[in-house]
Amino acid sequence: MSAQAVLDRLIGRRGIRHAVLAVESMDGSLRWEGAAGEAYPDGTPMRPEIPYYIASIDKLYTAVCTLKLAERGRLDLDFPIAGYLPPALVDDIHVMDGVDRSAEITPRHLLGHTSGLPDYLEDRPKGGRSMVERLDASRIDESFGVEDSMRIVREDLTPHFPPQDPHAERPKVRYSDTNFQLLIALIETLHGRPLHAVFAEEVFGPAGMRHTYFPGVSEPIDPVPESAALWFGDEILDLPRVFISLRSIHSTAADQIASLRAIVRGELFDDPATLRIMQQPWKRFGLPLDAAALRAPSWPIEYGHGMVRFALPRWFTPFGAVPAVLGHTGSTGSWLFYCPERDVFMAGTVDQGTAGAVPFQQVVPRVLKAIGAAG
Repeated sequence: MSAQAVLDRLIGRRGIRHAVLAVESMDGSLRWEGAAGEAYPDGTPMRPEIPYYIASIDKLYTAVCTLKLAERGRLDLDFPIAGYLPPALVDDIHVMDGVDRSAEITPRHLLGHTSGLPDYLEDRPKGGRSMVERLDASRIDESFGVEDSMRIVREDLTPHFPPQDPHAERPKVRYSDTNFQLLIALIETLHGRPLHAVFAEEVFGPAGMRHTYFPGVSEPIDPVPESAALWFGDEILDLPRVFISLRSIHSTAADQIASLRAIVRGELFDDPATLRIMQQPWKRFGLPLDAAALRAPSWPIEYGHGMVRFALPRWFTPFGAVPAVLGHTGSTGSWLFYCPERDVFMAGTVDQGTAGAVPFQQVVPRVLKAIGAAG
């Protein structure tokens, strides 16, 4: 099956209206881009140069900027975040069984999802709906800040487990957007500048990402077409204030590959060896037991510090092993991966909020098999 065939097969499944995919080798000798479906409701064909919402792929960039602060001695990964952030933000955010462990949480806990903090977006309060569910139901476009997110965590939700020893062999790990909201607060506090300015200087510029931007906040270096429509089920998600609050980033598949190439080469760090922190140790997520976990990365996916590792167990692939990939995905069916064994990158999206598992189930294994068959 060709890469284009992988894209074409996605259209119409799980409400997917369009898909884009780029594949590129580390040295650039292999480079392919393709698209399928309609970018907008007016029927405009999807094209590879049309930007899209990258969703949680931005956690790679948040991790890079956090680790660069540690490189420069401005942040201790094992020092409590309460020593850097105001009490109004971090007090009482981790109270479990009557014990307040908020002061135990460190940047390393946040980077590796070992804090136990609930997810302000996806977790449901007792007898209620998650923030994502409320936004989907009401379609009310309103702004919110990290203080509002922490209020939800503090007042409406319960931690899943105590902060883990991040150096333990098998710590508990659970994906939570709250962790990276707090890392963003650390980055902005220590830099004294908004996130989009920090990313532009520390990631976008050095990686050569000329078509990447924060909608409503910043502009790309070079002009780009209107971003592709983002869907949730049968409706377009047109909530600009909400997405500004989420610090949403729009980018192209080519820019995405440029960013991951710079990361895995260590080019964004002062010391290239810092990359090892993102990749060590890999911690495997457990099996999902609730509705929130079903939308988040889970077994057999592993997490380092801001980076995903995905390898299907051998018994899942009876017709040949599928090599591991490193990178990140987003809940809207976006993906950005590097396969060390094949020395190749892949990036793309299906822009559908109900298709978060598609990269793992429908894209990565098939694209790697196509590359293997061709090579």
